[in-house]
Amino acid sequence: MIIAVTHEMGNVFQHFGHTSQFKLYETENGEVKKISLLNTNGSGHGALAGLLKDNGVDVLICGGIGGGAQNALTEAGIKFFGGVKGSADMAVIAYLKGELDYNPDARCDHHDHEHGGEEHTCGEHGCHH
Repeated sequence: MIIAVTHEMGNVFQHFGHTSQFKLYETENGEVKKISLLNTNGSGHGALAGLLKDNGVDVLICGGIGGGAQNALTEAGIKFFGGVKGSADMAVIAYLKGELDYNPDARCDHHDHEHGGEEHTCGEHGCHH
């Protein structure tokens, strides 16, 4: 099984659609066998589901994630766990033990209204609910 985690500086990056890389964990029998990084090369939101599918990903662990991305991941057959914070490595270990603290209702919904051209950071506009 391959687990992908939105990744930035060792932690779970908090906005799926803006992640610049995923940390990929190849696992076997509940143990991590290989770790690598996958750059998104500017791909965003729905296109990321295809990138993950093309790289054999089975599970995604992330912070905030919008409804469109959730739908794209579901269509790609990738299970996802949103609302996760902290160390990417510890999140994968917790997942493998069946102890991952995630929010099944995590949704980044700031795409549902106009920003008026303003910059924002994830954590505003409903991320992490």
